[in-house]
Amino acid sequence: MMKTFTDSVEELVYETLGRGLSQSQECKPLPVDLLENDDEFLIVVDAPGASARDVQVEYDNGTVSVRIDRFRRYHDEYELQVPGRGLTLRGTAVLPTDTDVEPEQGRATLTDDGTVHIFLPKSDTV
Repeated sequence: MMKTFTDSVEELVYETLGRGLSQSQECKPLPVDLLENDDEFLIVVDAPGASARDVQVEYDNGTVSVRIDRFRRYHDEYELQVPGRGLTLRGTAVLPTDTDVEPEQGRATLTDDGTVHIFLPKSDTV
């Protein structure tokens, strides 16, 4: 089947639109919830479509950074028309000033519902 000029222009528009949507999603920071109790902070970040190996968590001077590198899975018998989902997503949480934490004791989990939970214990300073 021969493509017409209109078909080619339509494909180009969809591809350009999809790439633009994907890039805008990658530029927009992920929403982050910061919760606190007497013992630790809990940072919750949505990680749609990610697996545990896709998630990176870093702590630097009161800031927790999360990076999610997702990978597009291919589906047999389907051709990608609009690549609209961002593949690299980022979010940060800034802890309250004058907070002492034990970053080396921190832990992170990826839940079944696609959220990252980062637990950051407070220091036992008296």
